[in-house]
Amino acid sequence: MRSDGRPLDQLRPITITRDFTCYAEGSVLIEFGNTKVICNASIEAGVPNFLRGKETGWITAEYGMLPRSTGSRMQREASQRKQGGRTMEIQRLIGRSLRSSINMDLLGENTIVIDCDVIQADGGTRTASITGGYVALEDAVNSAINEGLIESNPIKEMIASVSVGIQDGNALLDLNYREDSTAETDMNVVMTNKNNFIEIQGTSEKRPFTYQELEHMLELAKKGISELFEYQNYALGK
Repeated sequence: MRSDGRPLDQLRPITITRDFTCYAEGSVLIEFGNTKVICNASIEAGVPNFLRGKETGWITAEYGMLPRSTGSRMQREASQRKQGGRTMEIQRLIGRSLRSSINMDLLGENTIVIDCDVIQADGGTRTASITGGYVALEDAVNSAINEGLIESNPIKEMIASVSVGIQDGNALLDLNYREDSTAETDMNVVMTNKNNFIEIQGTSEKRPFTYQELEHMLELAKKGISELFEYQNYALGK
């Protein structure tokens, strides 16, 4: 059993609340245990300069942690007039992951921006952002179809993400902050509902991990992500 009483291969309680705000084309509050992230998807006309005239769309993401999302207050990055390296890495990961699920040619010259704001952090904020961001993205796409902004559904497949790791020689699924901060290895995995990998971010913190441990972590991630697809489908009414 773990610090929060879960078996090694169990996700934290997952809750996905759609239409969390009233203005965004897609809006989700996603909760992985005590980690809570608001994901808003906004549709904007136009694309970045490097895509203009190519009749294709774009998806990008922004990520941030609110000042009291953790145990002590952090400064807003806007007040420091720059984003930290961690923030830039995470929002690029979210953007890459979500773009992989979309046929950009069917978006037209429109951009969908996914804003992921962490209101409470207890580990796994990037995986929660990707999982919730996908649901917000699907709602935004459906809104664009209903409004006539795009003609065909550009979604190729669903995506979701979860963390895994090694602690005290045991492979764990969906690490909370306490586990993540003491893990021997931690890894973030993004997959599609066709069992294909989009991204694997794995790092040894205290000792190298073995090939057998890697296989075990990936099997745990596959199990957890398949369960996350069930949560997403339930939230979407599928």
